[in-house]
Amino acid sequence: MSADQGGGTRTIRTDYLARVEGEGAMTVKIRGDEVEQVGLEIYEPPRFFEAFLKGRSFREAPDITARICGICPVAYMTSAFNAMEDALGIDPGPRVGALRRLMYCGEWVESHALHVFLLHAPDFLGFDSAWTMAREHREMVEAGLKIKKAGNDLLRVVGGRAIHPVNVRVGGFYRAPGRDQLDALVGRLEEARELATGAVEWVAGLPFPEFEQDYEFVALRDPDRYAIEDGRLVSGSGLDLAPDQFEQHFEERHVEHSTALHSLMRDGGTYFLGPMARYSLNREQLSPVAREAADRAGLGPECRNPFRSIVVRAVEILYALDEALRLISAYEPPESAAVEAEPRAGTGHGWSEAPRGMLWHRYRLEDDGSIAEARIVPPTSQNQPRIEQDLRAFVQPRVGLDDERLQWECEQAIRNYDPCISCSAHFLKLTVDRS
Repeated sequence: MSADQGGGTRTIRTDYLARVEGEGAMTVKIRGDEVEQVGLEIYEPPRFFEAFLKGRSFREAPDITARICGICPVAYMTSAFNAMEDALGIDPGPRVGALRRLMYCGEWVESHALHVFLLHAPDFLGFDSAWTMAREHREMVEAGLKIKKAGNDLLRVVGGRAIHPVNVRVGGFYRAPGRDQLDALVGRLEEARELATGAVEWVAGLPFPEFEQDYEFVALRDPDRYAIEDGRLVSGSGLDLAPDQFEQHFEERHVEHSTALHSLMRDGGTYFLGPMARYSLNREQLSPVAREAADRAGLGPECRNPFRSIVVRAVEILYALDEALRLISAYEPPESAAVEAEPRAGTGHGWSEAPRGMLWHRYRLEDDGSIAEARIVPPTSQNQPRIEQDLRAFVQPRVGLDDERLQWECEQAIRNYDPCISCSAHFLKLTVDRS
């Protein structure tokens, strides 16, 4: 950190924001006792992938887009094959669908566990990392690692690899796991579910600032279950959309201070995706064990405090583990691991609920199945305008803090959203301009 003083202006530059995925910068400008400007600058690689995809076969889209993120590759793969199968008019059937949902549960578990136990919990207890937190809370860190490993194991068995799965294709899978392979996971998943139940109680006891916000929640909804791999898009204000209606209600805009596009509603309003939105819009579709844990944690019918999002993520870990066990219990191997996908011209739309929120894809295909146009709208670019709005509200009552303390609290506030900034480097430059 460096501090410059002169001309009545104080500037802080923080070179590294730890415990988030990605690269970016944040500027806070304070004039007198008023926050004048808050800008969160992030640099998102998904914009480049839209160009990489042009001219490639529709069959390559799931594997190429998976490389956008090492934390949530299944989300990119799922949204890609949902869109491609829409364009091609194919349906792999319910057994393949159940296997895809099972794989996605593994991603929710490993991604949420990484955030809850290793990236976010240290903030609330005053530690700079999970490793220093482990000196006093070793049992919980070890529980988090075991939970994360259970998710990775599920991805490995269903997806063929724990990171960037290789068993996924448009139309289904290259091979379906045997019943014995899934049954071998049951003991580990049951242990992880028990640990996750305790984890919900543990994170619910962390000290949370009072910071309720008025969000326009947006999330997928499935009439029969908690939406993960597909559904219709609903909102607190009454939207109910199919994937091909997304662009009628939402738009991306360039902003001067960031190379990442800002996604807004067509009327210019911000909206909010992710665990809090899913929980607040779909709470009743949680499994009984997850809903009861949420009740014991004091979440209520909705959650509007981003600092308590860690509790919602813990509840979703529990749900994903419980759902995985249910899917394994009911598993029937599909007669065919995939249906054949023949190339044709068309446009397809697809989405799914990445751990951080809804991820939307659109592809236009040529007659030979090559990709003529691709568009990807990731969760963090959709949440970025709302995060800036929250940060302004968060900083205003704290303008009297010294720069070091304000820096720490802003960093903690950013980590509430588990932003996947670029999924590679860990860098943030924080500038506080006081004039």
